[in-house]
Order: sequence, then structure tokens, then C-alpha cells
Amino acid sequence: MSEKDAASGLVEFIRACPSAFHAAAEISRRLDEAGFTHLPEGGAWCVEPGGRYYTTRNNSSVVALKVGSELDTYHFQMAAAHGDSPSYKVKTVPELEGPDGYLRLDVEAYGGALDYTWFDRPLGLAGRVLVREGSRVESRLVNLDRDVCLIPSVAIHFDRSRGLAPQLNRAVDLVPMLSAGALGRGAFEQMVAHEAGVEPSDVLGHDLYLVVRNEPRVWGEAGEFVSGGRLDDLQCAYAALEAFLAAENAHDVSVLTCFDNEEVGSGTKQGARSTLLADTLRRTSAALGRSYDEHLRALAGSMLVSCDNAHAVHPNHPEGHDPANRCRINGGLAIKEAANQHYCTDAFSRAVILAILDRAGVPHQVFANRSDMAGGSTLGNLSNAQVSVHAIDVGLPQLAMHSAYETAGARDTELGIAGLRAFFETNVVIDGANAADLR
Repeated sequence: MSEKDAASGLVEFIRACPSAFHAAAEISRRLDEAGFTHLPEGGAWCVEPGGRYYTTRNNSSVVALKVGSELDTYHFQMAAAHGDSPSYKVKTVPELEGPDGYLRLDVEAYGGALDYTWFDRPLGLAGRVLVREGSRVESRLVNLDRDVCLIPSVAIHFDRSRGLAPQLNRAVDLVPMLSAGALGRGAFEQMVAHEAGVEPSDVLGHDLYLVVRNEPRVWGEAGEFVSGGRLDDLQCAYAALEAFLAAENAHDVSVLTCFDNEEVGSGTKQGARSTLLADTLRRTSAALGRSYDEHLRALAGSMLVSCDNAHAVHPNHPEGHDPANRCRINGGLAIKEAANQHYCTDAFSRAVILAILDRAGVPHQVFANRSDMAGGSTLGNLSNAQVSVHAIDVGLPQLAMHSAYETAGARDTELGIAGLRAFFETNVVIDGANAADLR
């Protein structure tokens, strides 16, 4: 895939994924088009060598499998990303009336959003709605793909100190404006019900999030940048999906996972800390006729690449980055490492990935936090608590992480696809932590 096609493909993917529910649906749709068979968690599984399968949980997490036709070295090679991003979730009772005729939405923060970046932007709403359909309760995707609300700033004339460093209270300042008087009580429920195709009385529940309406785009005089909402982590999710679909490896079970709820700690039934990946791998082994002992031996020889965007050096604040272990936009995948084990990279996993990338001629970088900064964490170690395998954390470099509108390199999506495809296409035969044969 060319650099231009990869960047354009990412933009289209972001447009199709305004929420984690939509991300799971879009990935599932693309898997269906590629000939994968859906295996519901509540059904019996038939898995055969050479087959392609996927399962979902909560309609917001996906695990896909490509089973090799020559499983002489039975093991799993996995890449994992996440489909959720920081936003603001609409509360069950959604409307706040007043003052002075205003109608506002009652929301609370989901994840560590960079709050001030959400001001003065047109916002939509997306997620899922649970509706009554006769004697059934059904889940429906909704995307109010239009300018529905906005969070207005307070003019500098009322508080001069807010100009450079606003002190924000999420219960006061981060409240979207829905109407100035034209809409009354119940308007939100009517709007959502119409989108779901039911009467307001038949809406029984919703998981709805604010969505920035500013279009994602490739920009710059030289076309170097891509900006949009939810780059963290849809850029890695897209790169991993494209690599997974393009790669062929007859000697392993290749696995792609897109988890929900990474931004709030992953401790849900569909998050990286859940049993989703472990259950899927165990059921796959059982369906292939492998014993539990053979399954554990397969895990001992398996590897996971955890893919979550990394912090590129900031052009105005390079002092926030480690002087040596830092990454830049359009420099390729960054291998992330931390002594506190917030990243799962160690010398063994680093060596294996470096050897794969070097052999494929794919550029790569390093990232570590400044030694006086704790930094963040991601899904690698969290999923490893359930599925213990050799693992490494990588990410595509970006600026303004957790902003409503983030920026990354237009070239990096293609480099991410190339690097992850090289991993999927290499038969990594692991001998404990002593050696790995790259075939």
C-alpha cells in the first residue's frame, strides 16, 4: 500500500468509526468482506486449518483469527489495538434545563480528555441505543452525523486569567449547549429515538458519546500531516487491520484484537484485562483438537505486539521528552519501553521485533519517558495478565494526544502497516526466552 493510499484509508476509517461500537462494526464489516466467518461467543465453534474467523464481545471489541494451513509449529502471533478514545458520555437523564431558556446536555468525561480542546467545536453524538422491539430488547448503532451541540468558551472579558491557563470544572464548564430556546424538554430523547427508528418511549438505554465534527484530513504544503479526532488509537487499529488482512503465514494462528475501554483502564468484560482474548485462543485450540497442555505450550511460543500511539517530540516543547529515547513524526513505528513495566517491552521482545523490521527494511524508532515523568500505560501488560506471552509495545508517533483533534504523520500509517505485516508474515519460533528462529 502506498503512503498516499494508507493516509487516505486512515481518514476514511476514522470517518466510519465515531465510537468504539462503530469501530467494532467497521472492522467486522471489513472482515466479512474479506471472507471471515463470524463465531458468536454464545455458539459452537468450528475452526479448521486455513480458515478465517472472528468473534465480538459487547459489540465493541473484536478478535479475528487467520488459522495457518501448515501448523507444524503451533503458536499465536498477535497484534492488539483499541477502538475507544477520550470523550464525554451522555448521562442516563440527559437534559439540563436553563438558565434563561437554554437546553444543555448532562455529560461526564470518558478517559483523560484534554478538556479545553473540546470548546467551540461543532459536536455530534454516536454510540449505541437499546430499544424495545415487541418482546425483544435490541441494540442499534446510532450516529447523529450532524452539528448537534457545542461547548462554548467563557469570553476572556469575564476572567482575564482564562486566556492562557483556564481552570476548568467539568461539571460547570464542560456542558454542551443543545438549544437556546427553540427546543424544549424531551428534545434529546426524541432526536435519539428518531435516529434509532423507534418512539421515545421505546428507548430503554444508551451509550452515547460526544463526537468532534471537524473532518479528519491530510494536510501541509508537502502533505506531511494527518489530523483528526480519535487518532489515538484508530491509527494503530487501522494499520494493524490492514497488515493482518494483507499478510499470509501458513505456520501460525495470526490474531488481531481491537479492545474497548483502554482509556478507562480496560477493566471491563470487553477490555484488555478481560478474558476475551484468553477465551478466544483457548476455544480456538480446543476446536482445532489441541489439548490444554498443547494450548499452554503454544502460548509459551507466542508473541503479542501491543499497538497504541506514541508521543512524538513536540516542536514547541522538546524539553518534555527524553533527550535520547524519543520519536518523531514520519519516522515509523516507535518501540516503547519503561522500567516500571507500564510498557511490556523487554530485551527479548525488542530484539525479535528489531530483527523482523530490519530484515524487512522498515524504519523504526524508540520511545521512553523522561526519567522524572511517570508517563502513561497501555493495553499490553493488561492483556498479558490473562494471556501470558512474550510481548512488546509499539506506537505511531503523534502530537496532542487526547486532544479533540490530534495530529500525526501522513507517512507513518504506511510504515506501521509495513512493520506489522512483516511481523505477521514472519514465522516466529520461540525457544523460551533463549532464542527465536525467524523463518
